[in-house]
Amino acid sequence: MMEQLGKRSGPAARLDAILRHLSPRLGAAPAPISVPTSVQVSVVPQPGRFRYTLDNDVLTTEQRQFYEDNGYLLIKKLVSDEDIERFRKEFVRICKKEVNVPGAMIMKDESLRSQYGQSEKVVNKVQDFQEDKELFRYCTLPEVLKYVECFTGPNIMAMHTMLINKLPDSDIQTFLHPMHQDLHYFPFRPADLIVCSWTAMERADQDNGCLVVQPGTHKEPLKPHGYPKWEGKANKLFHGLIDEDEKSPRVHLVMEKGDTVFFHPLLIHGSGINKTSGFRKSISCHFASSECYYIDVKNTTQEHLEKEMVEIVHKKYNATSVELRDIWNFRARLVQGERINL
Repeated sequence: MMEQLGKRSGPAARLDAILRHLSPRLGAAPAPISVPTSVQVSVVPQPGRFRYTLDNDVLTTEQRQFYEDNGYLLIKKLVSDEDIERFRKEFVRICKKEVNVPGAMIMKDESLRSQYGQSEKVVNKVQDFQEDKELFRYCTLPEVLKYVECFTGPNIMAMHTMLINKLPDSDIQTFLHPMHQDLHYFPFRPADLIVCSWTAMERADQDNGCLVVQPGTHKEPLKPHGYPKWEGKANKLFHGLIDEDEKSPRVHLVMEKGDTVFFHPLLIHGSGINKTSGFRKSISCHFASSECYYIDVKNTTQEHLEKEMVEIVHKKYNATSVELRDIWNFRARLVQGERINL
């Protein structure tokens, strides 16, 4: 394992760094620049200092250190209002069944269909939209890939796509996603060459169910996951940590429209319920270096996930002899560079 230097000491120092990252007005020192100017700040390669980011002239040293310590990095106003509006309109078209997306999984609250029909008031997620030209544009935006390359290198695969429309919820917590690690779903490694890009399509805060992260947990191993034991309905494949550390510090990522957070697949995170009368939309993609490789998940904590996903694919497509890696290979799309392994 590569040595980590320059680590901040003490919980107070970490909290100060997190607060300054989320809000430039908080904390004693000025916040690091979120979006580099036209005059790029060069990062002098320091072998061994940074494990989780690659040497380039995009991220500042402060940004790299923040990701090293916390496992996520928030970039303000990265995606334009124009692009977000185009994604929103395409989502509405999908909800109304004006467009069919091959291979996509459309998740709905069936109890609302009789009241609202085919509309965005019923659909809470469009997953695997790699065949939708408009939504998949998100995965090819130069401003997004510029940052993705800092984590994956130049050969980039778009592995998993989602547009989440968190609907107004109730006490039964239908749309709460328990704390989890995304690597639980992925049969490819190494984890350090995988990153999620998650963009807020409107303001996300504690009222409408913003992302919640546990800073620094990306340094921990993959933990066992399963369905939560809370009362009410658990969404299909919404797995959570079986043994969750309730005492671990949590940060609510309050984000404005266009803000984008990049985070490590081992970072423990989740989201709360939407207590408002509106929606909370976000669009995201998990990217990986095409130099990553598939693993066999049999006899691991991911084995039960493979069985569940294979069963879903079998029912939907009547496919037999399918493995978890086959499902991901079907989803994967090259967005930059050369396709090597994935």
